[in-house]
Amino acid sequence: MTLQPRRRVSLAVFLSLLLQAGISSGIKWLALSKTPSALALNQTQHCKQLEGLVASQVQLCRSNLELMHTVVQAAREVVKTCRKTFSDMRWNCSSIERAPNYLLDLERGTRESAFVYALSAAAISHTIARACTTGDLPGCSCGPVPGESPGPGYRWGGCADNLYYGLLMGSKFSDAPMKVKKSGGQTNKLMHLHNSEVGRQALKASLEMKCKCHGVSGSCSIRTCWRGLQELRDIALDLKTRYLSATKVVHRPMGTHKHLVPKDIDVRPVRDTELIYLQSSPDFCMKNEKVGSHGTQDRQCNKTSNGSDSCDLMCCGRGYNPYMDKVVERCHCKYHWCCYVTCKKCERVVERYVCK
Repeated sequence: MTLQPRRRVSLAVFLSLLLQAGISSGIKWLALSKTPSALALNQTQHCKQLEGLVASQVQLCRSNLELMHTVVQAAREVVKTCRKTFSDMRWNCSSIERAPNYLLDLERGTRESAFVYALSAAAISHTIARACTTGDLPGCSCGPVPGESPGPGYRWGGCADNLYYGLLMGSKFSDAPMKVKKSGGQTNKLMHLHNSEVGRQALKASLEMKCKCHGVSGSCSIRTCWRGLQELRDIALDLKTRYLSATKVVHRPMGTHKHLVPKDIDVRPVRDTELIYLQSSPDFCMKNEKVGSHGTQDRQCNKTSNGSDSCDLMCCGRGYNPYMDKVVERCHCKYHWCCYVTCKKCERVVERYVCK
């Protein structure tokens, strides 16, 4: 028998096979962020046109068609919020815009993928809960009125964000890919489901009492209050803190079952509030698609900062180049009675810096 020579697989083919294997398919639905606004989702066959969905998500789309515009909005919010939250870091979440064809930074179970899973789970439930409040979803309305009194001088009123409905429908959609039998190994599933739940826990923790004053001449003698969620950008900052302190885990036997446990700490269960990851990340200094790094060349840096956006840290010690940038701003604004403001446009030149 003649042995055939081993074929070398190109990076593009390897990534294609990796994606087809479904190692990390749980956030491919973020490809919905590219859905045209003009797409009319008024027939069930349109669900098949939506990119990045597994079969169970297509079925959810068909049975909850009125929900899909909100899900598309949630995908856009995830992409926008992730980019903004990490704009001052070497890894700036730019790869999220490649959905559903991610690079390895979001396909290997890194702390970056942990953040995206958590943010995605929080965002979809947040967007649905808010859509209930604004009346954009026929299947839900305002959240329930709390049973306890808000206190003297306060009363419940307004329209609370419907967190219960948001969590119910959001988790059904975002967790669906991890519950498909052929969606990768058990370790990856457990990790992604855990991080998604961390995102939802952060969302729950953001629910707070919001009030509006009433009274003669603005005296605020009575306050009407409701339960509302913080903005998604604030929840993302909370998750970023957890990302920075994320725990590396391994799949280890504990009793009669295997569990994810911290790798470098004495055996203990993973905490419900901590993000977890399996693979260490590169430093993201140099471009290397084999490890999912875009590098920081030509990234803007802050010469006067001591934080992660400083030119020293952002440029990884390679140095930076200055350039002049023309900025147009509103200036010389005047208030006119009653009631408008006029401004002039002023130009100024500022010095900026980009990494070598």
